[in-house]
Amino acid sequence: MSGEKSQQSPDLTTPENVQKGQQVYARMVSGECKDVTAELNNTYGRRNERG
Repeated sequence: MSGEKSQQSPDLTTPENVQKGQQVYARMVSGECKDVTAELNNTYGRRNERG
């Protein structure tokens, strides 16, 4: 897998991260969240990298 960037994913099963995900989901279904990918990346501290 050459050229693939190594980036450790957060543990999405911790109680704190489950709660964060539920808050983002609530914003999604209510229509408050316009850019789901950006919001999830921001919530879990990931940078938006393409390429």
